[in-house]
Amino acid sequence: MAFFGNTVNKTNEAGEMSFLGHIEALRWHLVRSAAVVVIFGVAAFCLNDFLFDTIIFGPLQQSFISYKVLCDLGHKIGVGDIMCMAVKTPHLQTLGASEQFFNHMWIAFLCGLILGFPFILWELWKFVRPALKDKELGPVKVFVIIASVLFLIGIFFGYFLLFPMSYNFLINYQVSSSGIVQTNNTFDDYISLISTMTIVSGIIFEMPILVYFLTRLTLITPQFMRKYRKHAVIVILVAAAIITPSPDVTSQMVVAVPMYLLYEISVFVSAGVIKKHKLAN
Repeated sequence: MAFFGNTVNKTNEAGEMSFLGHIEALRWHLVRSAAVVVIFGVAAFCLNDFLFDTIIFGPLQQSFISYKVLCDLGHKIGVGDIMCMAVKTPHLQTLGASEQFFNHMWIAFLCGLILGFPFILWELWKFVRPALKDKELGPVKVFVIIASVLFLIGIFFGYFLLFPMSYNFLINYQVSSSGIVQTNNTFDDYISLISTMTIVSGIIFEMPILVYFLTRLTLITPQFMRKYRKHAVIVILVAAAIITPSPDVTSQMVVAVPMYLLYEISVFVSAGVIKKHKLAN
């Protein structure tokens, strides 16, 4: 009986939390995080006109801010109208009775996840805080703030740049000039493309955070990143060409330059971790 009594206790004689105690604490952190996502998601679901007409369908309107900014940028850098995009009149088809409803729920969930992301990180920090030393509390707080900001910047980058440029190229692409093949985009395909590109962009912008932890685990070093910088540039250019299938180089640079800046920031972050580790020793 003593064995079972020691197992179910949340803390042992030394005052440390037991395994079941950690599980219980983690459960409530997850519950609170899920509750915040649900609250934001339900609010987004109820604001369906604003959510879809203004945000989701925004890139389908010629008045979308990204088109004006890109066109003005093209004129300022002397490439003329190459970065100006003429948006086709939007017509999205649904091929199933449940398509609109389930995509509505999916977008509402993503909105809840995006808006609740900083709170989720905060709950994660609260969970690991008891295991941290006093000198580690400050850096972890900064990590929560930086990770949230980078994720939201990535979301904006994907929504305002990656998706509009890619979508307008793909929707206007023709395999031949005969006009035999017509693109009739579906609502499901549109939602899949905009959600995927936006979320993936947010994850990509977490690169400095990933490099920070990989450096802490001694799996990567700034010397390694500097040595293979040229290879990274090639990978970034290829990725930019894939993400923005438009053949003009200017559009690809709009995507490649921020990705390269992320790489350089990651090198700086890795070097900072190594320097701090040496000073600590």
